[in-house]
Amino acid sequence: MSKVKYYYDPESLSYKKIERKKRTTFKYAFIFMLASAFFGFIFVFIASQYVESPKERALKRELQNAQLQFELLNKKMAEAETVLANIADRDNNIYRVYFEANPIPEEQRRAGFGGINRYKNLEGFDNSKLIIETSKRLDILQKQIVVQSRSLDEIAKLAEEKEKLLEAIPAIQPVSNGDLTRMASGYGMRSDPFTKVRKMHWGMDFTAPKGTPVYASGDGVVERADNAATGYGNHIRIDHGYGYVSLYAHLYKYNVRKNQKVKRGDLIGFVGSTGRSEAPHLHYEIFKDGEKINPINFYYGSLTAEEFNKMLENATLENQSLD
Repeated sequence: MSKVKYYYDPESLSYKKIERKKRTTFKYAFIFMLASAFFGFIFVFIASQYVESPKERALKRELQNAQLQFELLNKKMAEAETVLANIADRDNNIYRVYFEANPIPEEQRRAGFGGINRYKNLEGFDNSKLIIETSKRLDILQKQIVVQSRSLDEIAKLAEEKEKLLEAIPAIQPVSNGDLTRMASGYGMRSDPFTKVRKMHWGMDFTAPKGTPVYASGDGVVERADNAATGYGNHIRIDHGYGYVSLYAHLYKYNVRKNQKVKRGDLIGFVGSTGRSEAPHLHYEIFKDGEKINPINFYYGSLTAEEFNKMLENATLENQSLD
C-alpha cells in the first residue's frame, strides 16, 4: 500500500493531501528506466572488456590449441626437411654419380610456387602470417618429396639397367683354365698359319682337346649358330645387348640354337677344328658397337690376378695364330 503524503497550506492553516499527477508519475518512471538502461549498458560494456564469457574462454582455448598444433607441425616439417636434405645429398653425390646420371639442380629441388597468390584466402586473420608461412613450407616440402621420389624411381631403373649391363658384358674366359692346353695366340698382328704372312688376328685362340666345353661369357641371345661365315666353320654369335657381341669359332658342335637366351657360364658348344683351322682350338672375338675389340680386357669375372698376368704375357707374343 502506497504511502499518502501531505503538505501544509499556510493560507488555510491546514494539511492537505498531495495529489500526484499521472504525467509526473510517467516522467519519473521513464527517467528511472532510462537511467537503469544506461547503467546496465555501462555494466555490460565493462564486463565484456574485462570478463570473459564461457563461449569466449572456449574459443580462446581452441585458438591456443591451434597455435600449438601449428608449432608442432612446423617442428615435424623441420625434421622432415632435414631427412629429405640428407637423402637429396646422397642422391646427388653417391647414387647419381655411381650410375652416371646428372645431379638434380638445387633450384629445381627447392623451387617455390610462382604466379598467382595461392594463399589469398588465408589473409586477414589474426594468425594469417603463421598459417600462410606454414602452408607455403608444407607445399614446398611436398614438391621436394615428389621430385625426390621421381629421382629414386629413376635411380632404381638405372640400378636395374646397371645390373643387367654387368650380367651382359662378356666377362669370363669361354674355356676353363683346367681344360686349356695353352693360350696359343692373342689379339694383334700375327703370322698366318697357312700363308705365313703377318696379318691382323682379331681375337684370341685357346688350344684345347676336341670336345672341350665352351661357355657363354655373358648373358644374351644366340644371334647365330651355323657354319655360313667364311673361315669360322661351326661358330656361335651371342648378342649381349648394350652393343656387345661375342663370337666362338671352329666348334666341333653346338649346344644352343638361334634366338635362344643364355646366361653367363652356360654350356653353348664344344671345341673343334672346323673351318679355316690348323688344330683344335677356340677362336674367340668380342665386338662393341660393330667394332672388333681386344678380348683380353674382359676376363675380370673368372681369372685371378696371377692368371690374368700370365695370359696377358702370352697374348702379347707375336707368334703364329691357329686360324
